[in-house]
Amino acid sequence: MNEIFRCPWCLKFEEYIKYHDEEWGVPVHDDKTHFEFLILEGAQAGLSWSTILKKRAGYRKNFAEFDPEKVARFTEKRLEKILQDPGIVRNKLKVYAAVNNAKHFLNVQKEHGTFDNYIWSFVNHKPIVNQWESLKQIPATTKESDALSKDLIKRGFKFVGSTVMYAHLQACGLVNDHLSECFRYREVNLKKA
Repeated sequence: MNEIFRCPWCLKFEEYIKYHDEEWGVPVHDDKTHFEFLILEGAQAGLSWSTILKKRAGYRKNFAEFDPEKVARFTEKRLEKILQDPGIVRNKLKVYAAVNNAKHFLNVQKEHGTFDNYIWSFVNHKPIVNQWESLKQIPATTKESDALSKDLIKRGFKFVGSTVMYAHLQACGLVNDHLSECFRYREVNLKKA
């Protein structure tokens, strides 16, 4: 029986494999999903993605199912309550940044119609398809993530450095960084952007 090849970064636990097999790298055009990944990737800064993945349900519960309009209205009292929940990374700067970023996210939507239209403009509205043979070849940042990060920071977003934004581009399918021999590489390329 032929065993399927996956990107080796996901082989730690079942939930990680499921994330790799079903979500990572699939082109996203839903603003709520983009907002979810902005919160989760901001929370990840300095930590491992597996840590955040294990706490994803906690974030979903505490951050109004990732509804940016609701999160933008969170009060300090609500944020202090969220910080008591061990179901998330209890970092005050990151939790408060989620509300800040929600407000700026809504501004981007007003300016560009959708956040999706805005973010896809950084890759000319077409996924960048790489052909990596090993994890060592995959960069931490690119000119696209540098430009996106710089623009988001200028707009007032927090925890959106170039490395964090490259993770967003990968996760949301603006970049296909599955290794070329991974079974998802070809499948993701067949998804329409």
